[in-house]
Amino acid sequence: MVSEWQFEIPTAGSKRLPPDGRYMEALSSQGYGFEVAIADLVDNSIDAGAENVLVHFLRDGDNLVSLVIVDDGKGMDETELDVAMTVGGRRDYDAKALGMFGTGLKSASLSHAASVTVVSRTKRSRPVGRRWLMERAKRGFECDIIDATFAQDFIDFYQGCPIAFQGTIVRWDGVKDFPQRGGGGQTDRYLHRTVNKLGLHLGLHLHRFLARNDFHITISVQDVRTGVEYANYGVESLDPFAYPVSGDPDYPRTFTSDLPGLGPVRLESHIWPPRSSLDEFKAFGAVVERSGFYFYRNNRLVQAGGWNNYRQPEQHLSLARVAVDLPDDPDRVVFRLTVKKDGVQASPEFADSLDKAPGGAGRVFASYLTDAERVYRDARKHAGVVRKAAVPPGPGLDTQVRQIVQEELPMLDHEAPLQFRWKRLPTDKFFEIEQEERVLLLNQHYRAALLGGRTGSVDDAPVVKALMYLLMHDAFQRERMGSRLKDNIDLWQSVLVAAARAELDRMADS
Repeated sequence: MVSEWQFEIPTAGSKRLPPDGRYMEALSSQGYGFEVAIADLVDNSIDAGAENVLVHFLRDGDNLVSLVIVDDGKGMDETELDVAMTVGGRRDYDAKALGMFGTGLKSASLSHAASVTVVSRTKRSRPVGRRWLMERAKRGFECDIIDATFAQDFIDFYQGCPIAFQGTIVRWDGVKDFPQRGGGGQTDRYLHRTVNKLGLHLGLHLHRFLARNDFHITISVQDVRTGVEYANYGVESLDPFAYPVSGDPDYPRTFTSDLPGLGPVRLESHIWPPRSSLDEFKAFGAVVERSGFYFYRNNRLVQAGGWNNYRQPEQHLSLARVAVDLPDDPDRVVFRLTVKKDGVQASPEFADSLDKAPGGAGRVFASYLTDAERVYRDARKHAGVVRKAAVPPGPGLDTQVRQIVQEELPMLDHEAPLQFRWKRLPTDKFFEIEQEERVLLLNQHYRAALLGGRTGSVDDAPVVKALMYLLMHDAFQRERMGSRLKDNIDLWQSVLVAAARAELDRMADS
């Protein structure tokens, strides 16, 4: 045990410890979401001055084979490409660049693909290409040099769409997210779901760029053998503050938080009109989770909602959204951006400064939250709707359905969620409830009929489960079920069993 604490730690020299090849595997295991990874690559295109970006899904019949991102930016020569493909490669980022750490291209790509190939050309240089193949990278950071003829052919393939004189192509092969078996319409369903989510994500996080006349993103699906283009979508700006009329005539209003060592930070505070059906309000996740701070760095949205330890998300604040353009903070004393650019960590000083941040006319930021709550509550009162708090929906119910339930009903605080499970039950029962465990059991015997022959999953049969939740959530709030509720349950059992048996008969006849 040391007799006295030493503030300075003495050293006796140093030695170089280069990373093991497995570092590449660790780099690719940072939890990049699919849409977040694509957005990171589009950031690079924006930094390169691109006006057009193509996200190209390539299929061979029913099988998806590659994903390609193409831009008409300034491109890279051989030296610049080597730096770009080096993990943590040192380069001088422009003050307004979206890139920061020199890892995004590699970690985002190899999180989702077995290999990433980059081919690029500038106005003054020939096409050059490099490839990271995960298996080779793990053996010692061995990066492949792409054949010059292939690099030229690859550039020519996208000549005019969108590459004109210069540009960059990023190609993913062995994409982990792609369906392994494309038959039975699985590929079409995957593409429909994925293209929609990707378009919403890019539209939201890059909405300031997409609102300009000189920047466009296209998502396309094409067959590599026939050349048939199955789909071609232009990504539209999805501005989270684009309401037609404010929910309160005193807003938007700008409050100013004064942070030591950083200076003033402007908080542009908005109140959405209640019960809006616009995509800008409700198309990208649970509304309650989208309230809070919208942090921008160089016009790129890097956090869409959340209160950063200032408040907990709650239904009454669902109309409140605050735009914050992050100031220059080179030492990251107050604001630290995650490597994936999908969130901001704010110091405790930021949260502490908010309540009293002035906004003119004697208002402070705390009063803004009060106003947002008032608008929400008044809308409920004027509609004559006072909905009873409900048990939260839990595992087994589709995520999107759960989000809508939580938006439409006030949730009981600190209550365990209601779970849904399939179990073999007597054939005269459609469901059972385990009240203390908060589990609603559905009869496995009728599962195939309810799914219409589709493969089951944890959150399957969303319509049936949603209806069961609406019927039964009240039963889980009672210590004892009264005679009226018991009679209703008997009624529901009889009707649902008859309907499920009728569905089984239809399946047998067909």
